[in-house]
Amino acid sequence: MATNPLDNKQQAWSALFSEPMSELVQRYTASVSFDKRLWKADIEGSLAHADMLCAQGVIAPQDLADIQRGMAQIQQEIESGAFDWKLELEDVHLNIEARLTQLVGDAGKRLHTGRSRNDLCPR
Repeated sequence: MATNPLDNKQQAWSALFSEPMSELVQRYTASVSFDKRLWKADIEGSLAHADMLCAQGVIAPQDLADIQRGMAQIQQEIESGAFDWKLELEDVHLNIEARLTQLVGDAGKRLHTGRSRNDLCPR
């Protein structure tokens, strides 16, 4: 399975700056400590988006099945308290997307197709 670029987000900052991002900056820019309570809405929105992508022929039915399976596991992990929320991934969506890609590989990366960060804001 290919490596997930979200796993090395801090390394991306290292390429731009001479020093790694400090924990203080991570805490300042991250919202995961309070937006993780939106996990259920994020998963529901992602599943609806995946359904649309499959219905339009953008992703294969197997990708949809993999995404659904991965999201079900993530939901179970969150509900049981086993989900590892990572401050360096900044927000609820990036945490879930990174875990999904760990679980289902390329199908998880395809979920982002045609989706803007603006689409993720609850309205």
